[in-house]
Amino acid sequence: MNDILIVEDDRTIAMGIEYALTREGFSTQVCYDFHSAKEKILNEVFLLIILDVNLPDGNGFELCKLVRKLGDTPVIFLTVNDDEANTVMGLDLGADDYITKPFRLRELISRINSVLRRYSKKPEFNKEIILGNIRINPAEAKVYKNNQPVILTALEYKLLLTLARSKGQVLTRQQILEEIWDVGGDFVNDNTLTVYIKRLREKIEDDPKNPNLILTVRGLGYKAGD
Repeated sequence: MNDILIVEDDRTIAMGIEYALTREGFSTQVCYDFHSAKEKILNEVFLLIILDVNLPDGNGFELCKLVRKLGDTPVIFLTVNDDEANTVMGLDLGADDYITKPFRLRELISRINSVLRRYSKKPEFNKEIILGNIRINPAEAKVYKNNQPVILTALEYKLLLTLARSKGQVLTRQQILEEIWDVGGDFVNDNTLTVYIKRLREKIEDDPKNPNLILTVRGLGYKAGD
């Protein structure tokens, strides 16, 4: 998706950000609490995420950890905390920018555009990956099969991207799990990965029972091949 996710419990601030972004041509989604934002992040892919640090049922730092575990989506923090410790913590977690409230909307728009420009210059962010009849566009976080869109959850997309970026190389089950899982205390085992491999094959393989894109290497793990 190309939406910007706004996670902000102050509805007035969220409404102002949403209005300003819409005027700039962006599409948006808004969450007002930790749990609804977590659900969105786990199941959708966003162009950029704006995170308030202090939420009624959690904090933006934990959401940033989740975002970074799942992929490379740009993150900008909003907070009333102006102390150095909070700023350093946010940046150390992988945030791309940090804005203290109150702020001017034009400043936020400028920061968003600056972050997106930096990401657009990363070769790995824009370079398409071809895997048989599957085309992966990391810049837009979109996947196509025979030029038709394939709808994947965020975790399915991350799994496919992890394998495709190492095309031809065997990845152990542990390597894959470390890339895509275990944020927020989710219990992970081999059966979990097996289920997601099966779901992914059902969406991208011509014959999921006889796959040729995601191959099982017995005793070792999986590899992407065509």
